Amino acid sequence: MMTSGLVSELASVPSEAMKAGSRGFAFADITIAELDAADTLLLDTLPFGVVGIDQSGLATCYNLYEVKAAGLSRESVLGQNFFLRIGVCMNNFLVAQPFEDEPVLDVVLDYVLTFRMRPTSVKLRLLQHPDGKFHYILVQY
Repeated sequence: MMTSGLVSELASVPSEAMKAGSRGFAFADITIAELDAADTLLLDTLPFGVVGIDQSGLATCYNLYEVKAAGLSRESVLGQNFFLRIGVCMNNFLVAQPFEDEPVLDVVLDYVLTFRMRPTSVKLRLLQHPDGKFHYILVQY
């Protein structure tokens, strides 16, 4: 459940997050290859949410920033069909459909998350490439 103290809660994400941003792993710059190569420890230092989804729609990665922002444990998300069970408010023409329609995808859109929280304005970055292991939704709160 989203609280009004989200900013202060997210401030408790490891301080390495700021260092990660300075290494070029910024929301606007990180690549699919970098995300595919990253382990959980590195993903947990990123200063934005990361959701990795396999070709069958199952959540394969869910970083610490997203755990804290969405209030869902990693264990409850991983292995679940992301658009049908977790990110239901993203199962629409704007977010889920481009993963079906476009083999190469790198788009940023303004969005409002609503399913398990108060309406929360975010920027989403949708990433997909035929050479990538997974496709990704990056979430900047």
